Amino acid sequence: MTMSVFSSIKKVFKPGQSRDFPNDLESLWMPFSANRHFKNNPRLISKAKGMYYYTPSGDKILDGVAGLWCCNAGHNREPIVEAIKKQAEELDFAPAFNMGHPKSFELSSRLSQLAPQGFNHVFFGNSGSEAVESALKIALSYWREKGQESKKILIGRNRGYHGTNFGGVSVGGMEKNRTQFNKFLPEVYHLSDTHNLEKNAYSKGQPNWGADLADELDLMIKKYGSENIAATIVEPVAGSTGVLIPPKNYLNKLKKICEENNILLIFDEVITGFGRLGKAFASEYFQITPDLICIAKAINSGTVPMGAVLVQDKIYDAFMNKDEKAIDLFHGYTYSAHPLACAASLATLKLYEDESLFERAQSLSKYWEEAVHSLKGTRNIIDIRNLGLIGAVELEPIDGKPTRRAYNVLCEAFNNQKTLLRVTGDIIALSPPLIISKNEIDQLIENLKITLEKTE
Repeated sequence: MTMSVFSSIKKVFKPGQSRDFPNDLESLWMPFSANRHFKNNPRLISKAKGMYYYTPSGDKILDGVAGLWCCNAGHNREPIVEAIKKQAEELDFAPAFNMGHPKSFELSSRLSQLAPQGFNHVFFGNSGSEAVESALKIALSYWREKGQESKKILIGRNRGYHGTNFGGVSVGGMEKNRTQFNKFLPEVYHLSDTHNLEKNAYSKGQPNWGADLADELDLMIKKYGSENIAATIVEPVAGSTGVLIPPKNYLNKLKKICEENNILLIFDEVITGFGRLGKAFASEYFQITPDLICIAKAINSGTVPMGAVLVQDKIYDAFMNKDEKAIDLFHGYTYSAHPLACAASLATLKLYEDESLFERAQSLSKYWEEAVHSLKGTRNIIDIRNLGLIGAVELEPIDGKPTRRAYNVLCEAFNNQKTLLRVTGDIIALSPPLIISKNEIDQLIENLKITLEKTE
């Protein structure tokens, strides 16, 4: 095994180069990865700047997915790097339980200013998965605090992705994320997803068909009773499952049904938060106010692990009815509001504002739409969809080998077109940093087209 690993590492270096590189790949069990194939054909990145990654051998890789939906300000931006350095020198860690540090409060205030009206409280974790877990716990606990303990049912959606903790996997609906474990929270039910190639293929922006799918929530209410349902959780744009754009008026109907039946609505904005649709949050873009908003990823442009829940005042206030020296929510994490993560986030939010990156994303969205849809007619493509600075290209699966075609595209794009893509199933997802230029959009789409034409 060791010899094969050494041999595979050498593949990523050009002849005569002697950069530092790992002498063994075997110890790491990589997440969501084909470990054996990767270790025989490694795709290593060792540096990043702006719109690009760099391999240990010096190849420049165009980032078409903002790392993993998270580096919205681009890579290694100086103000963020300097803020992290300064914070590490000043305060490396502060306990979050019954203690605090200034930047955690400063960041909470800043996020509240960005959030829709009424969201004046923030609960921190370290990832999108933890943000979802926290939101579900807050929702369930809220109804207990309100004396409505029967409200325990959670409603998710097929093909939804809400992280990989047990709560998130329970309300999520991506089957491959569930089948290995087969143990979930009880009393969780799922709405249908909104994907329909027959009716919505090649839609630009929000598709016209599908709003009535929200009526399934009404049917669940009739079946289980609104007095038993705590919350509904959806991604405004379902990202990780392959960029499913909500049909026109679909989210509005979900909000109306929840409001009329006293059910909390949770928006998972781990992907859509911080400019991906040209607004601070998708809730602002769609002009729909949920009760809880889960955020992470671009909160500090992916530099230090961080997640959070934006909490409506009415929910926070329901917990503030105890003795003031008593714990009001028995939940939290060692690294909640970590000083380095807070410093990075404050610097990132300032950078978003100083460079008008949300507005930039909005101004590029039409150009992006036309560029992505220019791929129509390229072989094996069966759908293209987009919203804001998100895009997806769905491929015809290889007979008997689902997911293989997109995986081959991922490898070909990285190795030969020097482009980083994200694949899920047989779908290629695109979500570049918000700093991308029109020339770089053109290059990204051209690289993808060449890749598709070369890949079986």
